[in-house]
Amino acid sequence: RTSGTKELRSILAIRIMLALVSTVPSYTSAPLAGNGAVQTRSSASMMARKAKGATKADLIVLAEEQQLPMGFWDPLNLAEADFWNQGNEATIGWLRHAEIKHGRVAMAAFVGYIVGANKIAFPWDIAGGPLAGTGPFADVAGGSISFADIANAGSPMDQWDALPYAAKCQILGTIAILEWVGESPTKDEPHYMRGGKPGYYPSLKEADGIPHPVPFDLFNPFGLLPEQSESEKARGRNVEINNGRAAMLGIFGFISASKGLIVPGLDAIEGVGRYDGVYMGAFSASDSGAPFVDAMLASIPKLEQALSGMAQ
Repeated sequence: RTSGTKELRSILAIRIMLALVSTVPSYTSAPLAGNGAVQTRSSASMMARKAKGATKADLIVLAEEQQLPMGFWDPLNLAEADFWNQGNEATIGWLRHAEIKHGRVAMAAFVGYIVGANKIAFPWDIAGGPLAGTGPFADVAGGSISFADIANAGSPMDQWDALPYAAKCQILGTIAILEWVGESPTKDEPHYMRGGKPGYYPSLKEADGIPHPVPFDLFNPFGLLPEQSESEKARGRNVEINNGRAAMLGIFGFISASKGLIVPGLDAIEGVGRYDGVYMGAFSASDSGAPFVDAMLASIPKLEQALSGMAQ
């Protein structure tokens, strides 16, 4: 299993899941004065009044700082929207965070697609290994599967289909944990719909909800990057957003080319590969027998054929 395939699947197999998780408004509990009791504030309008964040005027300034050729561009007038009656500032916070998150995943996916398409893999086994079938493992069913075997399955998405069911569940489970941590407010940073910084992700070493200790953070895991001033951080965030936008176009260019569509500069490159399956199908007929998979395949007519790349 290549690291590129993991990153690719992060945007392709669970992009909708991420979007759905992100769309769920966060509701918090606030202490009431007097007896110190805690009451859940379920009123959407009350939560909207508590939101403090960026406004449309801030977005116009941000567009100038990002040096966009078209300047502030909002054809759908989303900068004045009010999602779920949470208020305009909360809506802007959600939209900004969603763009930053998808941009980050797209940057990883773009690089990951290139890694997978070039069959770059770890030089060891994903299952089995030199001791498989020998000594105390003589009675253990199943042979060895190397990362190179997965890499040689075909295009990056064919590599995902070639993964064992357990490996897919581990990847999707890890993504779910990362989503939970990212959506949880911390004592130092409120939720991005409640005035927090869009794109902020807490330290994995200090976050709640992690099943076991994690020695590294997602950003600067080895602590090698020097400290930055606030102005340098602000510039870095703008660069990240612009790179993420370009990566979103890039990864969908790869996806389109792999489906046989005409993408200037990509469709003629053999290394992009061709994929006959369905990108959003996390599980397919190759996972038949796994919990819920057979029921899923049988629930929608021709879904099994579509996920198997046999649709006419």
